[in-house]
Amino acid sequence: MDAVITFTTDFGLDDAYVAAMKGVVLGINPGAKLVDICHSIKPQNVSQAAFVLSTACEFFPRRTIHLVVVDPGVGTTGELSF
Repeated sequence: MDAVITFTTDFGLDDAYVAAMKGVVLGINPGAKLVDICHSIKPQNVSQAAFVLSTACEFFPRRTIHLVVVDPGVGTTGELSF
């Protein structure tokens, strides 16, 4: 059985970042099944990403790989507040 890999990011869909990420995965495993959960997480909002993923992940098969890319420090001075 080929891998199921989900994607949740704060990238948005206005550029090629999501496509590039998927291209890298498919270059490693051309048979992977790629599923977009959400790419409109508010920038740097780790809590929102966790909530969105938690509402979806229970419906995926065991051994699904959930890739989440939300960088809480991009565009900041390095201090984080949650």
